Amino acid sequence: MKRTSPLPFDATLLAATAGLVVIGILFIYSSGHSGGQGGSSPIPEGPGTGEHVRQIIWAVTGIAAMILAARSSCTRMRELSPYLYAAGLAVLVLTLLGGRQVRGARSWLGVGILGIQPSELCKVTTALLLGRYLAGIGGAIRELPRFLLALAIPAIPMGLILLQPDAGTAAVYLPVFLAMSFMAGARKRHLLFLAASLSLGVALSVLPTYGRWIMGRYAPLLELIARPELLGYLAGGLGIVAALAAWGARASGRGSFYWTMYVAAVAAVACVIALGVGVVIREYQMMRLIAFLDPRVDPRGAGWNTIQSLTAVGSGGLTGKGFLQGTQSQYRFLPQQSTDFIFSVIAEEWGFLGGLAVCGMYLIILLRGLQIAYRAGDDFGRYISAGFVGMLGAHMLVNVGMSLGIMPITGIPLIFVSYGGSSLWAGLIAVGLLLGVHRQGVRRG
Repeated sequence: MKRTSPLPFDATLLAATAGLVVIGILFIYSSGHSGGQGGSSPIPEGPGTGEHVRQIIWAVTGIAAMILAARSSCTRMRELSPYLYAAGLAVLVLTLLGGRQVRGARSWLGVGILGIQPSELCKVTTALLLGRYLAGIGGAIRELPRFLLALAIPAIPMGLILLQPDAGTAAVYLPVFLAMSFMAGARKRHLLFLAASLSLGVALSVLPTYGRWIMGRYAPLLELIARPELLGYLAGGLGIVAALAAWGARASGRGSFYWTMYVAAVAAVACVIALGVGVVIREYQMMRLIAFLDPRVDPRGAGWNTIQSLTAVGSGGLTGKGFLQGTQSQYRFLPQQSTDFIFSVIAEEWGFLGGLAVCGMYLIILLRGLQIAYRAGDDFGRYISAGFVGMLGAHMLVNVGMSLGIMPITGIPLIFVSYGGSSLWAGLIAVGLLLGVHRQGVRRG
């Protein structure tokens, strides 16, 4: 039974989102401000880069887009989803062919400060098409062929983004898929297979560099495992084992054959993933993973960002040093402090309590998003709501984890807070669609 929501909008969700946007503008200003130590800084005192002004413009336009999304019906968005998805793919291809290179990735379209990062906005269009597909097949997502077809929807933009290469942004598409397919009733063993294969594949690709930098010596066995030709042979051999075990499971019905097939298939897919990672991942991206394990192996290179971020977070204490009074940010020791590490600036200037407040606002958004998903009046609204919760949650967990040194540096922004129009627009549009699902009706119970 469907009934109208008692309020035309979710005031709690809207308030938490607005609070994060305002905090983001404040700390983007702080990140660009110079001479915050009463004139004692060697950097001339001044208002900074002006990034906060551009962020205000993006916030205003993003709020307009959020309102339009909130007023759009789920039926209309479901009808438009294939065209929006196709347009997103076309823009990603255009970005690969003629995009602007920033920090090693060709992921931007535009000139100067007037640019967009299509991969951020494509997260929304991908979730919309995936929601349409899942709503159309109903419970058939439990079947492996249907599960793989659903996986292909995010896999295509992920592949295009990996070619840029931008592994961090591409990785966020996975939580979107996992959240939506889980909400649709996908088998847990299918989801576990995907997670295990990806984790093992990345581990295989990192092993040689791990041996050289962390172990401090050349490890012949690790180098041998990562050789492309050997990985190819391993993938083929494990694939044969998986096929034979599948035949045995079908013929005899014994569970041991099934689990042999499962483990062999996970290992085979992991070898293929490791081969792909070796092709698309650059050396500096690999070093980010190594620096995550131990920043001291390259303290002035890949480990510098983590070390400075931890210094900033730790120096903030309980209540912080005060707005515009952070030493790491004001003296420019903290890298990408208005984007990747803006949470470190917040933790330094507002302390543990300020960081906790920011995380609390994200928790409110995620919980309200889950409630909207659970009470949505139709499957399409339910699935896209879950996808947006997965997207926003992944950005928050990874970005805050980067600042705290418990996640590798991937360049994922803190949506609503980090400087950047594309991620801000994507987040606000996602919230607008959540508000639209809430407005258009909820189930009883």
